[in-house]
Amino acid sequence: MSVINWGDVPTWLGTVFAAAAAGAAVWTLKSQRDQIQEQRVFIAEQSATMELERAELRSAAEDRRWAQARRVRMHHQPAWSTPDAEGNAGPDDHWVVIASNGSDAPVHQVEVRFGSAYTAAEAYELSRESLHAHQGERRTIPLHLVGPSRRVRFHSQRWPSATVHNNRPTLYFTDDGGVRWSLDSYGKLEETEQQPDRPLPA
Repeated sequence: MSVINWGDVPTWLGTVFAAAAAGAAVWTLKSQRDQIQEQRVFIAEQSATMELERAELRSAAEDRRWAQARRVRMHHQPAWSTPDAEGNAGPDDHWVVIASNGSDAPVHQVEVRFGSAYTAAEAYELSRESLHAHQGERRTIPLHLVGPSRRVRFHSQRWPSATVHNNRPTLYFTDDGGVRWSLDSYGKLEETEQQPDRPLPA
């Protein structure tokens, strides 16, 4: 029967405790690393979610910004004033433009330009009851305000036919949020300068 060397027991116990402490330290370190990695993944997911929410908010704000402007319409056509000797339609000598505010809010500083050098000569606000575009009450240009579901008829000056066709109309207006827009004769709508320079009268 062997005799236990009690002198070695403290060494053994110290070794066991040291190994256990080292194992616990390794486990703690791994646990901390796992937690840090989980936190990083969580933060990355949160950042991605927040960026997506910000993008959706920006998109919604942009849609709202364009919503009213898209409901403003322009109908335009060249017209003639004087028939020929036989009473037939003469050559086109001016533009007639109907601007319609189809939104549920007013638009402001409404005007029409022809080419880069001419403003409209006349403007008439059409009543809701008016079925004919030649009726209406004369207004000062630019119109300070055009209410919801209201229409305005603009006339250019009288020109030679070539000048008419070389100076197509563009509608300018400011939406209810203060953004200035232009709508050209091809239907292109874009944001423009807040207060563009007024072209010279004809």
